Amino acid sequence: MSRKHPRSALPPAALGVAWQSVSLLLGYPDEQLVGLAATVREASRGLPDEVGEPIRGFVVHLESTQLEQLQADYVETFDSRRRCNLFLTYFAHGDTRKRGVALLRFKQTYLRSGFVLDAESEHGGELPDHLCVVLEYAATVDLERGRRLLLDHRAGLELLRMALVERHSPWAPLLEALSATLPPLHGDEWDAVRRLAAEGPPAEEVGLDPYAGPAFDPALADRHDSTSELPMPSFPGVRT
Repeated sequence: MSRKHPRSALPPAALGVAWQSVSLLLGYPDEQLVGLAATVREASRGLPDEVGEPIRGFVVHLESTQLEQLQADYVETFDSRRRCNLFLTYFAHGDTRKRGVALLRFKQTYLRSGFVLDAESEHGGELPDHLCVVLEYAATVDLERGRRLLLDHRAGLELLRMALVERHSPWAPLLEALSATLPPLHGDEWDAVRRLAAEGPPAEEVGLDPYAGPAFDPALADRHDSTSELPMPSFPGVRT
């Protein structure tokens, strides 16, 4: 049975703008992203200050930093550090077999909404648990199901936010903005954050890349009854 989460105080339209903005800005920086900076800035002006100001702060950094430097910083931050990776299931399950089940649940959720990741989509080359993919799905396809995925991985999101803040990363404000759209952590979730911060994700040698995660076969989702949703494995230490 799923845990019940309090709803955000932000109206759906504002959540969509916030989540789409963070999804775009957390993507790999390229000329197209720089070209969208002004649009994102204007869209953020309708958001509460605790959400909009961190987004605009990052836009300033995006516009004032050489693209080559942005790209080098991005790779060094998100592709080289486990605590700063953008794959949500890694925080809960590390390199264990349970992560495969969690990945399948993401794919299954998307299929229920008619959302198919393909090479032509904005984040088509990513696994289904990549934060940019989840935020794009929540903002543009199914806000309620996307919100549920985010909240089921709330502890991992908080650990990512803390890691970026500790590194004084320019991407930290984006996680601050995202956190401001979500309800506060529950006591059990704080316990999970503390444990993950101290011990790291669980480990199990199954041949998985610790930074990108296991290869995911979309055909796996078709082998399950679409009316029977897979359970979401819980964070270690969290009572459900």
